[in-house]
Amino acid sequence: MKTKVIVAASAALAALMLGVAIGSVGIAPGDVLRIIGHKVFGMGLAEGIKPTTVTILWNLRLPRALLAFIAGGALSVSGAVMQSVLRNPLASSYTIGVSSGASFGACLVILYGVTIPLIGSLTLPLVGFAFGLGTIVLAISFASRLDRNMENNTIILVGMVFSLFVNAVTTLMSALSKEHMQRLIYWQMGSFSMKDWQAVYTLAPILAVGAAFVLYFNRELDMMTFGEEQAKTMGVDLKRVKWTLLIAAAAITGSAIAFVGIIGFVDLVAPHIVRKVFGSSHRVVIPVSVLVGGAFMVVCDLVARTVASPSELPVGAVTALVGAPFFAYVYFSRRARRC
Repeated sequence: MKTKVIVAASAALAALMLGVAIGSVGIAPGDVLRIIGHKVFGMGLAEGIKPTTVTILWNLRLPRALLAFIAGGALSVSGAVMQSVLRNPLASSYTIGVSSGASFGACLVILYGVTIPLIGSLTLPLVGFAFGLGTIVLAISFASRLDRNMENNTIILVGMVFSLFVNAVTTLMSALSKEHMQRLIYWQMGSFSMKDWQAVYTLAPILAVGAAFVLYFNRELDMMTFGEEQAKTMGVDLKRVKWTLLIAAAAITGSAIAFVGIIGFVDLVAPHIVRKVFGSSHRVVIPVSVLVGGAFMVVCDLVARTVASPSELPVGAVTALVGAPFFAYVYFSRRARRC
């Protein structure tokens, strides 16, 4: 197991190195390390490294690659929690309305120019996060009223209904404001373009705290994967734990998509791969999901900004190209095992 974790960590570092080194201006791995050492530890720069290269790496590529890694890790942790709590390998925060709520909040900010005093440029991320979290709280509250036991199927069904309704409202609003439609659509497809260190400094502690909080419930998550009745007999307060973990997962997802837009399928692909390779113990699944999801997102972002250079593709389109076939594979393989 330790060997597998070391390989996963090494692959994540390699992905980050590729994300930083490859671009319209290639930077050698040795120069990447020298520039980072210069900026972080005050080490001297080797001759031949141009100031423009330092600026490109430190101000553009490194924060972008780190943000992609953090966002991918956050989405993967959230997906791992959702799949375990709802006992469905196809479940995610998007299933129960986080993305649709965040889109609605972003739509209000973009269409009506809403700005919250004192936070300025952080208005869009904060509103997106608040609406995403609010949507899932409403969905879970409604599900608990319909079904006091909060059965998984009830939660998923209510979440899908809320998601479809909010998406419909967002679509109508954007259709009535065509001058802002392109910006809103681009945000909904996700992008790490023009992101700076501020986003990294904000999102990194959220991922660290969120992953640590979820990891605290690793025992309950392990029990819930065996079924709700078994978890109850082992002393798990299912309703309280479900509320806690679903909202925590939604908060982690909402924080990520509020900064980078809606990027799908990462929270489906990464946790599924981790469980296949590393087993189902959440003490391992949660931290390794950060590594695998982060590396996957960095590679997808690298493809998005280089495959059609100098143009840039929305990273959500790249993850969908990988994730949609993967989704189909998971669904039909489950169906084949039942037959």
